[in-house]
Amino acid sequence: MTTTRTSIARRSFRGIAVAAIAGAGIALSPLPASAAVGVGGVGTVAAAPAPAPNGAAQVAVDTALAQVGDMYVYGATGPNTFDCSGLTSYSFKAAGISIPRTSKAQSTFGTPVAKADLKPGDLVFFYSPVSHVGMYIGNGQMVHASTAGKPVAVVSLDSMPSYAGARRVA
Repeated sequence: MTTTRTSIARRSFRGIAVAAIAGAGIALSPLPASAAVGVGGVGTVAAAPAPAPNGAAQVAVDTALAQVGDMYVYGATGPNTFDCSGLTSYSFKAAGISIPRTSKAQSTFGTPVAKADLKPGDLVFFYSPVSHVGMYIGNGQMVHASTAGKPVAVVSLDSMPSYAGARRVA
């Protein structure tokens, strides 16, 4: 198989597997991740994601994590490329929850959450005005599509500048 066909087949299987597991009510607990250390430690993953507080949040987290390695493309909503809010809306759509498309609109959707009370599946926002969103996955980590030329990645929440708040949608 060519590399492109192999990648498409792998993505198709991954999507089917996530859907089957979610439909069976099984919560996934990803293995500890290990990412290459980027500039200034960004990209470092210290611990495995924590279990989400409910099934919908777990499906959203699992879906977002399944996209790690997919490339960032401005305005992309999946299934193979994403921008930041495209990743979060795609992940919640897999959980049966429709959220707004842009990071700014997502920042007013759902219930506000204090940083100290974050749970896996919560959306975390950055900058003023809000222009970036990621998904908290527990243990001080988030998954996000950061910028052009970089893949979806798991990073430390504290590695991100200008934290602006969080919202719970599931």
